[in-house]
Amino acid sequence: MSLSKLTGEFLSDEQISSLNAAAKRARAAALTMVSAAKSGHPGGAFSSMEMFLSVYGIANLTPENCSDLNRDYVVISHGHTSAGVYAALSEWGFVDREEAMAHFRNCGSAFQGHVTREVPGIDWGTGNLGQGLSAGAGFALAQRANNYNGRVYVLMGDGGQTKGQLAEARRIAVKENLTGLVALVDWNDIQISGNRNKVMPCDLKALWAADGWEVIEVDGHSFKDLYNALKNAGSHGKPSVLLCHTVIGKDGLKMEGIPDYHGKPVTPEMYDEIMKHLGEDPATLTKALERRKQGPSYKGRKIDYPAAPVIETGTPFNYEGAKVSDNRGAFGKALADVGKLNYKKDGKTPILVFDCDLKPSVMTGGFMNEAPDNFIQCGIQEHCVATMSGTASIAGVVSLWADFGVFGIDEVFNQQRLNDINHAGNKTVLTHVGLDVGEDGKTHQCIDYVGLLHNTFGWKLVVPVDPNQTDRATRWMLATPGDICLAVGRSKIDGLKEFAGDYKFEYGKAVKLREGKDGSIFALGYTAQIALKAADTLASEKNLNVAVWAVSCPLSPDMDAIKEAAKTGVILTVEDHHVNTGMGAIMVIEAARAGIALPKFKNLGVNHYGASGTSDQVRKEMGIDADSIVKEFLQVK
Repeated sequence: MSLSKLTGEFLSDEQISSLNAAAKRARAAALTMVSAAKSGHPGGAFSSMEMFLSVYGIANLTPENCSDLNRDYVVISHGHTSAGVYAALSEWGFVDREEAMAHFRNCGSAFQGHVTREVPGIDWGTGNLGQGLSAGAGFALAQRANNYNGRVYVLMGDGGQTKGQLAEARRIAVKENLTGLVALVDWNDIQISGNRNKVMPCDLKALWAADGWEVIEVDGHSFKDLYNALKNAGSHGKPSVLLCHTVIGKDGLKMEGIPDYHGKPVTPEMYDEIMKHLGEDPATLTKALERRKQGPSYKGRKIDYPAAPVIETGTPFNYEGAKVSDNRGAFGKALADVGKLNYKKDGKTPILVFDCDLKPSVMTGGFMNEAPDNFIQCGIQEHCVATMSGTASIAGVVSLWADFGVFGIDEVFNQQRLNDINHAGNKTVLTHVGLDVGEDGKTHQCIDYVGLLHNTFGWKLVVPVDPNQTDRATRWMLATPGDICLAVGRSKIDGLKEFAGDYKFEYGKAVKLREGKDGSIFALGYTAQIALKAADTLASEKNLNVAVWAVSCPLSPDMDAIKEAAKTGVILTVEDHHVNTGMGAIMVIEAARAGIALPKFKNLGVNHYGASGTSDQVRKEMGIDADSIVKEFLQVK
């Protein structure tokens, strides 16, 4: 590494000369990566190169501190320019240049086609365009909560500036006064389909200025201009954006200004010409290809979930009796209790709660009252919040977002998927799930949240049975690493003694509420209380003793419970979720994998979009009320 960190009031001529030489080397490395892989995005890698080198040079981010919490963060929103990013990182000593050139987009290598956290210096693995500024805002909020006066840099392309999530993030950053947040836009006026203004016109300066940002125009290929702008960013008490005028394929001869090279490699002849122009040996590609045959040796750094937070979880509340509370209310009360115990206490991990204008409905008002500075009101901007909550969770805080089911998972599934990919610690609380939101009708009945999260690999899901289990699951969730979803309804239900007192929530454990030898019912969440009524009817009218199992963790079936239930000869599953993708379907798959022979079996659930009516009416129409469960059980029996 021939570069030194960029400090001082201005760059010296010697520093600029070193940076210009590094830019040539980095462009040659990026070109070699794309040519060796025979795929990639060289155009943007070339146009953003000075931006990459400048930001990594000025940021308090080094190979030594890049896994620490209190330092600067860098988000590459236009992650497809990864070859340029890896090349720039190699110049600053984060990664090995030869390894990156040889194994870019090579199966098993850390150097994937879009940036990922396994590469040191990459703080967030970005997917589709437009999410990077949200990620940066999340990091900035975590810095603030930890009283760290750092910076967050977000680099992005100009084609994605029309994305709605980007506008959400701009507004939140200004509202929250995130003056340490600095955005840089590669303004080359080219995207994959041609000229940006022909594809989708927008006034970049007006967009950012209208939302209250400090807008600075710079020559994106001038290290002097970039450094001066970066040093002064935020000096006007606002988040800052650098609109960097660049040329796609800069210094790439015939690549310059050509949209085709947004996403395709150059020809062998062009490769040789460009390498010579950059002062590099065209034989570099031959050496890279030889090394590529050996397979990648560098897998990247290991990315773990955030460490367990240091918080007090308090003493659970007890709810006993008929219709004592709704589960969302129990969640809100527990959250407020934990918030009060830890708010601004020395040595305790900060807890941030994000709200999308639903505080009275999702019951986060109690936390706001107890911990006002850690309550982030974001308005109706769910896409941004799903990402912000995820990034904040890996930067030293416990982050929780509560929203309606159809907003918190259906609407933002891609963002939640990226939280999973990035091994975040996002806590998402879904209220108004299933048919318990009956009156709102089919558009707001979230009947697919189990199936959606089952499509991920790391998310945990808890669907509590009653207010007691909700309270305990809430406290467990806040103290447990990883992405966790808590799904609760809004109807008042009974508090059950089985989940009160000394009961301790255990993820993946089904709880037997009723003994029985004539069959078994597995019921998800609050439907266990409906199953109990059905079991009472079967006992009193048919003299059948049916076991009832309460399931709160549908993604992790309790195999011991299934084995025990299989001996009773009949298994019926009940849930107010899509019948083909929920708890029952997952149980069948996992039982088959475990070699458990199921007896007579049927799964009941949502088999069409629901009507608008009371939750009792909608459940009856769907065939998952107590009388319908009795009828179905007898037919299977």
